[in-house]
Amino acid sequence: MKQLYIKQKVFSLSSKFTIKDQQEKDVYYVEGSFMQIPKTFSIMNKTRDEVALITKKVFSFLPKFFIEVNGREVLTIKKEFSFFKARYTIDGADMEIHGNWWDMEFQVLQHGEVIGKVNKEWFTWGDSYKVQILDEEMEEIIIAFVVAIDCVKADAAASSAAT
Repeated sequence: MKQLYIKQKVFSLSSKFTIKDQQEKDVYYVEGSFMQIPKTFSIMNKTRDEVALITKKVFSFLPKFFIEVNGREVLTIKKEFSFFKARYTIDGADMEIHGNWWDMEFQVLQHGEVIGKVNKEWFTWGDSYKVQILDEEMEEIIIAFVVAIDCVKADAAASSAAT
């Protein structure tokens, strides 16, 4: 089992942050496009090679995010139409989420097997998440998925603040 930590800087306009291991060494780098359409997040490994890309679909009635890992689309997160509580669906890679993904407390399953766990770290400055990788072959997909969910949450918060 591998543990990674995602900690975002609270006042970062450039949307850059790192993903660290248990020894606090940088494992992945995340860079978001600032003031660019479409909004994207690029996830790079230690050698700064892009391993995943998250893109928000432009000109969509409801928000939709595409996740590509190693050049191929593996997941889509899309908002469902509802009048009360926001609902999202996740399609692709035969993955399911059990738990409260909106509060970043969930397990990631593939074919019924737990392949990762995500827990929000409380009492930290900024958003911080502990990601446990149980299937290391799925590491990049799980990391991209967690960053995408955080992007969805930030997008929802920005749109509700604008209204």
